[in-house]
Amino acid sequence: MPKPFTIPNAGIAYGIVDEVETARKITVEVPAELLEKAQESTGAGITQTVRTGLQLVAASQTYARLRRFRGKVRFSRTLANLKTDR
Repeated sequence: MPKPFTIPNAGIAYGIVDEVETARKITVEVPAELLEKAQESTGAGITQTVRTGLQLVAASQTYARLRRFRGKVRFSRTLANLKTDR
């Protein structure tokens, strides 16, 4: 009878996720008007609105680095070429 196919050491790491995203529960006091404006802008609840804001703050450094390239990058295609490519 043939042996069933097995993966060596599969039992050791089975079901173990290398990187588990952890969350922290925080208490934040914010002006009610600011929170309302932010929620109107996102169309989401409080938690998702706060997460979106934190993601934007975290990405702001990347945006600043990209802005430094303005006018310094040359493209091989012209605007006319891009329009005809539609």
